[in-house]
Amino acid sequence: MTATTHRRVPTGTPCPAPPAPSPAGLRARRAARRRRLTACGVLMTPFFALLLTVFLIPVGTAVHLSLYSDDQPGLGFGPERTVFVGLRSYAAVLTDPTFLGGLGTVALYCLVYLPLMVVGALALALLLDSGMVRLRALAQLGLFLPHAVPGIIAALIWLYLYTPGISPVIDLFARADITVDFLGVHTVVPSIVNIALWSNLGYNMVVFYAALQAVPREVIEASVVDGAGPVRTALQVKTPLVRASIVMVSIFTLIWALQLFTEPMLLSQSSPMINSRFSPSMYIYDAAFTRNNYSLAAAASVVLLVCTIALSYGVTRLTSRADTAEEAR
Repeated sequence: MTATTHRRVPTGTPCPAPPAPSPAGLRARRAARRRRLTACGVLMTPFFALLLTVFLIPVGTAVHLSLYSDDQPGLGFGPERTVFVGLRSYAAVLTDPTFLGGLGTVALYCLVYLPLMVVGALALALLLDSGMVRLRALAQLGLFLPHAVPGIIAALIWLYLYTPGISPVIDLFARADITVDFLGVHTVVPSIVNIALWSNLGYNMVVFYAALQAVPREVIEASVVDGAGPVRTALQVKTPLVRASIVMVSIFTLIWALQLFTEPMLLSQSSPMINSRFSPSMYIYDAAFTRNNYSLAAAASVVLLVCTIALSYGVTRLTSRADTAEEAR
């Protein structure tokens, strides 16, 4: 028999280096990397072009305008000139009670509108997905049609229904000896919320319904086998599986709510409760096109942008922590 000898490698002896790649192999790797980078650049160019043109350039312009203001020396009789004022416009915005009041109004609007929108749209989507609704396609179309109506037209329709003397709804309440002022001091915000819900509820319902269609049917069948009823299946099985869509709809709804403008601008023609600075967007419009103070309008726009980014980031962080805590369980 032939004895096999094993040579023990002394401790500390370096391992042999792997063979160096051939020049042809290096050239092939570099060519493949260049192709990947080129493909990524081609695919990402439209995104960065849109980001630059519709976001970064307007934001930079607003920041620049907010730092300068038009000044007329010589007691207002001299030639107008643009001077650097620093953060003076931001201080004026943040100490203006009308702007702070507009922020409070929008905060109240969001507290009422956001839960009703998300919960209502999700409930309608779960109802359609359960199969309890007959003529499902017709129901989807009927719920989505209000979103196809332009926002200005929708506000005009509801302005007609809110105006005393011409509204059939108010006349119907009057026959029952019920006096309703839809544009009063305590009802103007709920009336605006009603317009926004009527316009956007169907759209968000479609988003949730599309997400529910991606839920595996095996999971739902397993929950039914385990004895879960329709309500429990909807709340404990389907809803957690579409959490990403819920977060997305919540963030987009919050962003749109902070930009409240169309509905109160049109309703202000019939209600003294809505002034020209009812919301931050109306404040910006009034500063720019009524008072011709573009520096103040730009500063208010930047403040509103910062609030929007901060709130959106807060919602994202809260949902991320909730997901992490649930996974840790």
